[in-house]
Amino acid sequence: MPEPSLTLDSFRAELAECLFLPADEVDLEESPLDAGLDSLRIVTLLERWQAAGVDVTFVELAERTTFAQWWELLTTRQRGAGHADT
Repeated sequence: MPEPSLTLDSFRAELAECLFLPADEVDLEESPLDAGLDSLRIVTLLERWQAAGVDVTFVELAERTTFAQWWELLTTRQRGAGHADT
C-alpha cells in the first residue's frame, strides 16, 4: 500500500499558507471560520486534498467545527480510499 501523501505536517502547512501563519501557530482545535478561512480558501484546500486522492466534499468539511475534526475526516478518507463506507 502506498504511503499517504497527506500528513499532519502537510495539513498544517496548507492551513498555515491560507491563514498567513507559521505552521506551528495553527491551532487544530480552532474553528476554520474563526481562524479566518472563507469559503474560497476552503475550496482551494479541498481541491488540493481531492487531487491528493482524498475523497471528501465541501459539505463534509463545513459540518465539522475544528481543524482537528477536518484532519480526522481526511485521514479516515485517505486510509479508506477504494473501500465502501461502513
